[in-house]
Amino acid sequence: MASRTSTQAGSGLDRYFKISERGSTVRTEVVAGLATWLTMAYILFVNPGILTSLPDHTGLTLPFNQVVTVTALVAGVMTILMGVYANYPFAMAAGLGLNAFVAFTLVGANGLSWPEAMGVIVIEGLAITVLVLTGFRTAVLNAIPMDLKRAIGIGIGLFIAFIGLRNAGIVVVGEGTPLRLAPDLTSWPIVVFAFGLAVTATLVARKMRGALLIGILATTILAIIVNAATDAPYWAPGVAELPDKVAETPNFGLVGDFSFNVFKVLGLASALAAILSVMLSDFFDTMGTVIGIGGEAKLLDSEGKLPGINRVLLVDSLGAAAGGAASASSNTTYIESAAGVAEGGRTGLASVVTGALFLVALFLAPIAGVVPNEATAPVLVIVGYFMMTLVRDIDWVNPDIGIPALLIILVQPLTFSITNGVGAGFIAYTVIQLLNGNGVRDLRFAANAVGQGKWEEFKAYKWKLHPVMIVVSAVFGWYFWKGLLP
Repeated sequence: MASRTSTQAGSGLDRYFKISERGSTVRTEVVAGLATWLTMAYILFVNPGILTSLPDHTGLTLPFNQVVTVTALVAGVMTILMGVYANYPFAMAAGLGLNAFVAFTLVGANGLSWPEAMGVIVIEGLAITVLVLTGFRTAVLNAIPMDLKRAIGIGIGLFIAFIGLRNAGIVVVGEGTPLRLAPDLTSWPIVVFAFGLAVTATLVARKMRGALLIGILATTILAIIVNAATDAPYWAPGVAELPDKVAETPNFGLVGDFSFNVFKVLGLASALAAILSVMLSDFFDTMGTVIGIGGEAKLLDSEGKLPGINRVLLVDSLGAAAGGAASASSNTTYIESAAGVAEGGRTGLASVVTGALFLVALFLAPIAGVVPNEATAPVLVIVGYFMMTLVRDIDWVNPDIGIPALLIILVQPLTFSITNGVGAGFIAYTVIQLLNGNGVRDLRFAANAVGQGKWEEFKAYKWKLHPVMIVVSAVFGWYFWKGLLP
């Protein structure tokens, strides 16, 4: 009776979001939206932590409170748009891995300024939007072997975990070796990190909802206690201290602060390679997330496809562009949306609730500024674990796939660059396929099919080396040949 009453009370919502049609209720969708927000609210602390971790070549460091503001703003707006337009319980926020790409590859390695780096994300988002509208996004996805798609996500996971250990001070620059363990593991910041990792890992193992957020809060409380009880200045002023105020008027100064100067700074080939690299990461992460959560919610059709997926992909693509335009980094669909699905969320109303909560968080920048790196670093390590689990699905027995996959996974963290890892793996795969004869056979078929106008055969062909892979590998080859900087 209660379920019927809840649905009838929101009959307007019921008709628009098809709540009854999908076997849900208004109350269930509200609870689901809250569950998703609790599970992914950690991004309000982690994203600013990454994007403010280093200055660009001009000496500019993004202001922490402004990054909190734009993180909440874009996540809130795009998640609500996902709910209202696509009508699915998928939430969006700044993508982990993508923000690391912006900070450590575009700014740190390539020498772009922060506005230029965010301009790359805007270009990438707009490019993906065009690909969605033309239907080409699916074609590009189909051109990349599935195991290489998995390897990209795994490599990003390893990269993120490494960043977490670096931010915590566990891994430092070595003397005689590239890296080493920190010489002093007894300092209070290290103890705080170890506590956070133990608590967060335990909560995740117990499958507690909101484990990552709870871990951040518990670790921050310990850091505040340590900071108050000791005289040594372990953290910067304002960090690990009780804030003077809980809420403040949001500062939108970073919105619109981006530049398309990347082509002038890096050169055409290197700029295209950087844009292509983040596009590929965005491509595969979103598709895997959407299909995975859609399957869990039993929203897929008999062919395993999500009805209306182009609407989801369109909002996701616009989220990338919006994130860059607001200096929040690329926004993408979050796997944590599964928490809301587990609570029974089946419609876009759950996403509207999640998005509204992110908009409320616009005013909570002072709280986020209290959180030290040692509190967010454990989350990066745990997220790295989540992404590494895909390693079991790769066909390691087959060296045609295994060797390129290894390069994708290994080169990313070792060079602090997602672009380098993807490029190395794609080139290796293309060269192997060409030399073992599979690629030559595929190219011969492609030439004949195109020459004779046999487009249906071309589309249905089971490629070992798709022509698109050759083009992509050629771009990466030029990227490496020219170097990271012109």
